[in-house]
Amino acid sequence: MHPGSVAQTVPDRPAIVLAESGESRTYAELDDRSARLAALLRARGVAPGDTVLLLLGNDVRWGEVPWACWRSGLYLGAANRHLTADELVPVLEEAAPRAVVTSVDLAPTVREAAARAGLGDDVLWLVVGSGGHDDYDTALDATPRDPGLVETLGGRLLFSSGTTGRPKPFRVHPQDRHPADAPVRSGGLMRSLGFDDTGNVLLVPGPAYHAGPLGFLQSVHQLGGTVVLMERFDAEGALAAIERHGVTHSQWVPTMFVRLLRLPEAVRTRYDLSTHRVAVHAAAPCPPDVKRAVLDWWGPIVHEYYGASEGYGRTTIGPHEWLAHPGSVGRSVESAVHVADAEGRLLPPGEVGTVWFARPGAADPARADDGTADLAATPGWGTVGDLGRLDDDGYLYLTGRLGQTIITGGVNVYPREIEDALALHPAVDDVAVLGVPDPEFGEQVKAVVVPSPAARPGDDLAAELIAHCRTRLAGFKCPRTVDFVDALPRSDAGKILLQPLRDRYRPVETT
Repeated sequence: MHPGSVAQTVPDRPAIVLAESGESRTYAELDDRSARLAALLRARGVAPGDTVLLLLGNDVRWGEVPWACWRSGLYLGAANRHLTADELVPVLEEAAPRAVVTSVDLAPTVREAAARAGLGDDVLWLVVGSGGHDDYDTALDATPRDPGLVETLGGRLLFSSGTTGRPKPFRVHPQDRHPADAPVRSGGLMRSLGFDDTGNVLLVPGPAYHAGPLGFLQSVHQLGGTVVLMERFDAEGALAAIERHGVTHSQWVPTMFVRLLRLPEAVRTRYDLSTHRVAVHAAAPCPPDVKRAVLDWWGPIVHEYYGASEGYGRTTIGPHEWLAHPGSVGRSVESAVHVADAEGRLLPPGEVGTVWFARPGAADPARADDGTADLAATPGWGTVGDLGRLDDDGYLYLTGRLGQTIITGGVNVYPREIEDALALHPAVDDVAVLGVPDPEFGEQVKAVVVPSPAARPGDDLAAELIAHCRTRLAGFKCPRTVDFVDALPRSDAGKILLQPLRDRYRPVETT
């Protein structure tokens, strides 16, 4: 199915809704507007295989612009709307878009980056709210549908920042088939989460340009459901949206769970969440205490998946499985998951190494006599640099990322353990842990904490947090020092951006 198919049966069903304002597009409107935008793009010389770059806040146009691309053989390029001109230049160089859709507030930054990236004058600009010759809605309103346009399934160009902040591009290629004939994207995952064609309602509190929300948007629209977008995340607002819009499914990152759990009890119990059947989270590790607290509140409806935006593979775990394997991100689905050392040797259960996925049909690595192998050069194998271990039942547990392990006195310490221990402390609003130079031990463990509004940052609180860690962790893992800051550098997906954090703190320690 695709919006045109759904519009024939339930034309007035909402396809996309803004949680706060209620602005919406029905399936009839989504079908019509996406078809007219596809015609506009084609008339302006944007041909199958070209890229349309979309830089926009959460907006109802996140329905029609993607579907205009996906029904006309175009790549939809989705980029982070918060990037500066300097950061956008490599994005635009990689995307080489033939059309750019953005908003009037973002247009000056995007145009500056486009000029520096060498984009030509033939690029089509459609600017929401400009009111001028490039105004998005004016151009769309003046364009009729093209009944002769041959519809073929488009692709996606997404950018994954990882933890370095440098965008990494990856493409899902267009296909020579009608979009109505395409299978539901991530159909197995969607079925496992209880999505069907009866009109599910998905709440997306995060940014639509991120790979997870955008993928779910496509899948939900293929199934004829409703996507409820929050313009910006607000913990109480999310609960209100579940009640107001009859949300059945929701998608989160762990930092949102922490914000939800910090709401006063009177707020948490104010809203009717009875329609809410499935909550799914991904993108960043979830501290076990946080997940257990959400399960205690919402019941056994919290599901998790782990994988790379690049599509190497995926693990999933349901609520009952997780309670039996707390802290795990699940077992592999379709692809095989392995843990290997730095030389490519596969490690037994319990040992920490790099997490690798091998797609179905992937080649067996060519191994030397000592078992070493170049896994990165093996077709069908991929990693994003996460560290983890497998248990005897094949469940994967993440421990950190390559380059983040702290080596103190010759012993490995994984920051996630300390971050998990501090995540729900009432004085901690956010936390990141890293290693800083130490003349005796090589590195020491430092916790960087955003204090909660009621907390009083200072030496006494630092001592309290270190003592708290000592009740839960071995002494060598506990922070030696605690710094208090106003905010941590996180991506919109909730991942700590490690390089800016290191840049901020390591020079202080070495001067």
